[in-house]
Amino acid sequence: MQAYLLPIGLLTLSNLFMTTAWYWHLKYKATPLLMVIGISWGLALFEYCLAVPANRFGSSVYSAAQLKTIQEVITLIVFAGFSALYLGQPISSNTAIGFALIAAGAWFIFRG
Repeated sequence: MQAYLLPIGLLTLSNLFMTTAWYWHLKYKATPLLMVIGISWGLALFEYCLAVPANRFGSSVYSAAQLKTIQEVITLIVFAGFSALYLGQPISSNTAIGFALIAAGAWFIFRG
């Protein structure tokens, strides 16, 4: 069971870092762009340190397509929370429907 859950946990943590790297600066538009890029690269380093092992470990129980699908679904979930909690921009009903359709596509990847 750990072989199935460890990659999901690592991908979740990596997505927290990556989402932060991509979007934290939207609240700090006065911060110089080069500084934002440097800080974001630093955050992305931690993302890579988690995502690479997640995919390495996960490849023993998931296909590459399944790993990518897991990562994308986690990204949407993390982004929705980040957008609402940090940016103060809740997900609209149209966005939720779009995310649900992407999740429905993920069902096809895993259905066997």
